[in-house]
Amino acid sequence: MNKTLRNPKVYILFLIPTLLLYSVFYLYPVFNTITYGFTLWDGVNSPIFIGLDNYIKAFTRDDVFWTAFTNNIIFVLFSVFIQIPVIILISVLISEVRKFFGFYKTVVFLPSILSTAVVGVLFSFAVFHPDLGMINQFLNAVGLESLTRVWLGDESTAFLSILITNAWQWTGFYVVLVLAAILGIPKEIYEAADIDGATIFQKLRLITIPLIRSVLMVIILLSITGAMKALDIVLVMTNGGPFNSTELMATHMYTLAYKNVEYGYANATANIIFIFTIGITLIYNFIAKRIGDVES
Repeated sequence: MNKTLRNPKVYILFLIPTLLLYSVFYLYPVFNTITYGFTLWDGVNSPIFIGLDNYIKAFTRDDVFWTAFTNNIIFVLFSVFIQIPVIILISVLISEVRKFFGFYKTVVFLPSILSTAVVGVLFSFAVFHPDLGMINQFLNAVGLESLTRVWLGDESTAFLSILITNAWQWTGFYVVLVLAAILGIPKEIYEAADIDGATIFQKLRLITIPLIRSVLMVIILLSITGAMKALDIVLVMTNGGPFNSTELMATHMYTLAYKNVEYGYANATANIIFIFTIGITLIYNFIAKRIGDVES
C-alpha cells in the first residue's frame, strides 16, 4: 500500500478527474468569457470580432455602467466600514453573554441560511412596503407621516434599503466566525487586563481586535468579494430600479445578456467585474500586509 502511494502515477491518476472537471466547468467558461468580450454576439449567430469596442462603450458611452460601477464602490465601502464594525460589536456583546449563549448565536446566524430570494421578498413586503411595511407603519403610529415614503421606489432610499437588507442577511454568518475567534482568546489575558484596570474599550482595542486580526482580514476580503458579485438581492427587490439607481455591475451584465441580448457586451462587462475585483483584492492584500508588518 505504501509503495503504491509513493508512486507518482497514482497521484496523477487521482488528479486527472479533478483537473478535467476544473477545466470543463471553470477554465473553459472563463476562456470563452474573455474571448466573447471582444465580439459582437447575440447568442445565436456567429460572433463578430470587434476588438475593444465593447470596453470603449462601457467606459465612454454607457451611463448605466458608471452608475452600476459607483454603486458597487458604495456597496464595498458600506460592507467594510459599516457592516464590519457592527459585526465586531455584536460578536463582542454575544461573547459576554452567560445565559442562553447558544440561543443568541443561533438567532443571529439564522438569516444567513435563508435564500436571498426569501430575504428580498420578506424585506420588500414586511419592512419597506409603503402600506404594509413596518417602517411606514411605525412612522404613522408615532405621528411622523411626513417621513413615510415608497422606500424601494424612491431613488434616494432604494439602494440604502438594499444595503441594509443584504447586511441583515450576512451579518450573522460573519458574527459566528468572529465569535469563534474571540472565544479562542485565552481568558487569562482578559483577567490580567481587568487586574490592570483596563476598560471594555481598551480591552477591545488592545486585546480583542489585535488577536482576531487574521479572522477580520478574512471576513473583510469575503465582504469585498461578496459586494462585487451581488446580484440576486437587487433583482428580487428592485430589478435595478428606480431609474437604474440600484444597478450593480452584475445586474447590468444580467440585463445586457438576458434582456438586451447583447451577449458580447455582457461578457465584456463580466471581464471588467473580474479585473476590478482582482484589483481591489490585490490592493487590499497589499494594505493588509503593510499593516501587519507595521504592527509586528
